[in-house]
Amino acid sequence: QVQLVESGGGLVQAGGSLRLSCAASGRTFSSYAMGWFRQAPGLEREFVAAISWSGGSTEYAGSVKGRFTISRDNAKNTVYLQMNSLKPEDTAVYYCTTDKRPYGLGSMGQYEYDYWGQGTQVTVSS
Repeated sequence: QVQLVESGGGLVQAGGSLRLSCAASGRTFSSYAMGWFRQAPGLEREFVAAISWSGGSTEYAGSVKGRFTISRDNAKNTVYLQMNSLKPEDTAVYYCTTDKRPYGLGSMGQYEYDYWGQGTQVTVSS
């Protein structure tokens, strides 16, 4: 049984930073690309960032490029999302997810992922 547990969300002022973590278990973590998505109230879930199975390749949504950094520690079975220069429009529930297939580069498409965490709330005040 694959489990993904996010942590690190909270309330922060605009311009501040947060680091989200996602601890994975139940699968050979180091073999799978990982992704972060987010969903704001009343909106569709959207892609934020993805990292390849090796960590050598990353991809970002245009809205977060240059502000957010995705990384992974395969020894700790954990993926991170460092969020800097946060804006009120970054307010959402953030979810981590794991690729359906091993040895991938990661994808912007949510249907390429199978297991999802429960989400962590990020609120950015103006």
